[in-house]
Amino acid sequence: MTADESREDIHAYLAAFDDIPGTTVFTVARARQGYWINQFAMSLIKPENRARWKADEKAYMDEWPLTAEHKAAIQARDYNCLINMGGNIYFLAKIISTDGQNFLHAVSTMTGMSVEAYQAMMLAGGRAPDGVRSIKEGT
Repeated sequence: MTADESREDIHAYLAAFDDIPGTTVFTVARARQGYWINQFAMSLIKPENRARWKADEKAYMDEWPLTAEHKAAIQARDYNCLINMGGNIYFLAKIISTDGQNFLHAVSTMTGMSVEAYQAMMLAGGRAPDGVRSIKEGT
């Protein structure tokens, strides 16, 4: 196998992840794309940074090389958008916990379900595997 064929294989392999409905796989490309989102979120691990963030979110975000789109998604707590822009849910959990929210609340907002409905679904075993399994094939 040539180097070009190997690169083509890895690109085909990674492209297959984008065919999973409702799932965003955290790839190297997404990690690069969301680097500053994730660095910002991880900064909230320090109590002094959490205090500064809570005192003035805009001023604290302005200290980071975040795009206007990043800042808008962070301010809206639009975790689906942040994940699509390369945010890692484990890093974004720092924002969630700084807001005094638990993971159940944040994830339920990502599904459009109430906390109670999401919790009941998960306690019942999660989502059924039925339905569309491939975006391209519609099956």
